[in-house]
Amino acid sequence: MDIVYIRDLKVDTVIGIFDWERRIRQTVSLDLEMATDIRRAAATDHINEALDYKSVGKRLISFIQESEFQLVETLAEKISDIVLNEFGVTWLKLRLSKPGALRGSKDVGIIIERGEKA
Repeated sequence: MDIVYIRDLKVDTVIGIFDWERRIRQTVSLDLEMATDIRRAAATDHINEALDYKSVGKRLISFIQESEFQLVETLAEKISDIVLNEFGVTWLKLRLSKPGALRGSKDVGIIIERGEKA
């Protein structure tokens, strides 16, 4: 299993359970590891044979910016659904954090794995 990853992708969105959070945009950060087989892309040296991390990133940025969830758990599940169903990824590990959500902490969040490891 090969891994294509995106680290510390920051996106502003509406996220949170409190009234004041529903009126502002907050930054979330995500780290994403996606299982793929890179051998064909390496052999052909062609982007059409690769997992295009730029396309994944652009799709997720657009989705997250337009979303308005209360829980990071919900946002994480939706992100994983997009990656698994739209990009042919069989397994992913997602770390989704909400910087500044807890006083005294750099960030808080969740880590999920979905799909099957090869």
